Amino acid sequence: MPLLARLQNTVEETVRLQRQFLEEQGPAVVAAARMLSAVLQAGGRVFIFGNGGSAADAQHLAAEFVNRFQVERPPLAALALTTDTSILTAVANDYDFSEVFSKQIAALGRAGDLAWGISTSGGSPNVIKGLKKAKELGLKTLALCGREGGEMAPLADLAMIVRSRNTPRVQEVHITIGHVLCDLVDFLLYPEKFGEKA
Repeated sequence: MPLLARLQNTVEETVRLQRQFLEEQGPAVVAAARMLSAVLQAGGRVFIFGNGGSAADAQHLAAEFVNRFQVERPPLAALALTTDTSILTAVANDYDFSEVFSKQIAALGRAGDLAWGISTSGGSPNVIKGLKKAKELGLKTLALCGREGGEMAPLADLAMIVRSRNTPRVQEVHITIGHVLCDLVDFLLYPEKFGEKA
């Protein structure tokens, strides 16, 4: 019974945070979907990055954009900056780990692209530097954060904040938000696939 109660408490906390996020920041998610759609429709690229579980989320979401989410549509230009071990280790070795995303954005990013940083704390130095470099180069910026948004939130054109210090619960809400954004972007770009108009 204690295990069942623990399971129930965990799921209820995730559901509570999802509801709280929807009530507080639903409009921010819609605005983020519109921003992503506008960038992709104009031929821009989306660069997604984070550490640990957020790195896994970056790769997961980039795959949903490039391959497909739930409807058949053309590939969308998204790239996780967490996957090239030669670049990551070269930059970390020759400079500093805090530079691993900003260096890639400096090399690949152009005005008209979008940089999307993910951090459960909002305080990851390499994600912060990546967003700063993106702003400097004229990219649009999104932040997906936890806690109170940390240093990341004010750096972004639009920040979506899951207000919790419980890292696993924040990550669970983050991937829900990511999936919702994939769905909304598909709907905005290809409404005919849903039999509707956006």
